[in-house]
Amino acid sequence: MNITRENVDALNAVVKVDIAKEDYSDKVEKILTDYRKTANIPGFRKGHVPMGMVKKQYGKAVLVDEVNKLLQDALNKYLTEEKLDVLGQPLPKPQDDINWDEDGFSFEFELGLAPEFDVNLKGKKSITHYNIVADDKMIDEQIERIQKQYGKLVPQDIVEKDSEITGAYKNEESDIDNTVTLTLDKFKGKATAKQFVGAKVGDVIVLQTKGLFEDDHDLMHALKIEHGDAHGLDIEVTFTISGINKRELADLDQELFDKLFPNKDVTSVTELKTKIKDDAEKQFKQQSDQKLLNDVTEYLVENTKFDLPAEFLTKWMQTAGEKEMDEAQAKEEYEKSEKSLRYQLIEGKLIQDNNVEVTVEDIKGHAKEMIKAQMAQFGQMNPTDEELEGVAARVLGNQEEARRISEQLISQKLIGVYKEKANLKVKELSYEKFVKEVYGDK
Repeated sequence: MNITRENVDALNAVVKVDIAKEDYSDKVEKILTDYRKTANIPGFRKGHVPMGMVKKQYGKAVLVDEVNKLLQDALNKYLTEEKLDVLGQPLPKPQDDINWDEDGFSFEFELGLAPEFDVNLKGKKSITHYNIVADDKMIDEQIERIQKQYGKLVPQDIVEKDSEITGAYKNEESDIDNTVTLTLDKFKGKATAKQFVGAKVGDVIVLQTKGLFEDDHDLMHALKIEHGDAHGLDIEVTFTISGINKRELADLDQELFDKLFPNKDVTSVTELKTKIKDDAEKQFKQQSDQKLLNDVTEYLVENTKFDLPAEFLTKWMQTAGEKEMDEAQAKEEYEKSEKSLRYQLIEGKLIQDNNVEVTVEDIKGHAKEMIKAQMAQFGQMNPTDEELEGVAARVLGNQEEARRISEQLISQKLIGVYKEKANLKVKELSYEKFVKEVYGDK
């Protein structure tokens, strides 16, 4: 067997594989001999079928099968040994005139080669790295929410701005009859809230559904309707008040601290504020890191210049998926996926250049921490290592889940590389200001 390569250019090559008779003849002969021993052909005893008849009936099929196996094995070995970084898969050049009666065969494959390039993290323009903090306003609001959650309901005679109002939305024609408890801050307009203030049990408030809430999901919950029905709904509903209460805030005492933190590691309001701040900023760090990852990814794709074997990849995409595509469909698909492919190559280069690796122990450790956090949500605070090992083994038995965790860990390690080597500008701000700056006033 002889394999040669001709480089068309820096991104395309053609590999030619020449297969001689001695490469496959022994294997074909052995298979046909085994066929002869087991073949059931009318008129002949088992094992006594003439070899010529076996070759005539099975020879070509066996030859084609073995040559194809030999071809694929040889091509894969060649790509590995030559350390060729190919994109997609080798594409066989069409051959309609193969004469299988000849002793030797030649096959040609087109290759798309990965480009060579450098990744520069130190761009002239800095990338913002947000340090999101929990400010006093957020902490105080969270404490008030906790006090409300664990507070007592005190009945009221009339609705006030901070009342909790129980009642039923109704519209007979639209078959709406749903009892809810609401607060006035949920409504979109101040005029709606004013209709309720001063109202008593038994009073009926007439409301228009259009513009009643900021979000369709709130309307869905209020009227108990489907999302498709809520969107653009413009009807009149009544709300009949059946109960008015004011929530009396729970005292910030040890009884409340113990309900919130059964391990008794909070004994004062100062410690409660510290705990809320620490927990919030752990979550903010995840959001900050994800934002940094997205921004650096966008920067690298836009500023790392290299060519791709676009024509080859378009051709490869025509047959690579579950359904074959024509040339126009493949071109459209390539254009959609080009950005993603570019980042995959950039990410691979960064992983190689910075010796980023994820071990089996890394994956197992991450899975155990993830499981431990999930168990804590259900009150199991101190699982044994044996329990964690067992659950982790079941989780990682799912290859898709193991792959997902591995990708998460690689992203985390790349974020570490970016924090160390990229041109970053740290900006500290509250979560409220972060949301406004990054996502707009929504």
